[in-house]
Amino acid sequence: LTPRKLCTLLVQALDDGKAEDIKSVDVRKLTSIADFMVIATGRSSRQVKGLADRVLEAARDKNLKPIGVEGEETAEWILLDFGDVIVHVMQPETRLFYQLEKLWEAPKRIRAAAPAR
Repeated sequence: LTPRKLCTLLVQALDDGKAEDIKSVDVRKLTSIADFMVIATGRSSRQVKGLADRVLEAARDKNLKPIGVEGEETAEWILLDFGDVIVHVMQPETRLFYQLEKLWEAPKRIRAAAPAR
């Protein structure tokens, strides 16, 4: 699968599980660690865990395994690393606190003023 198709597959799995506020961010121009970041909210630790399981199942159906999975113990924030696509499933308070979308937004270009003469 291409990174974009993998991203679409994983977003669909989150949507099927009723994740809230799903965002996929193209980070290719910002970092070399991944092509896409997917960020989604689950209403409780149980739903966050269920959403992460759905993502893993969708990947497994395509014979893909994550490089790593972090955060399953508390399910406040579960990170699923598929190399080209990294998925963050978070409870609302955690997502609000870390604001990953802002971290991965493309930086705004600042135009320098012409020097005074």
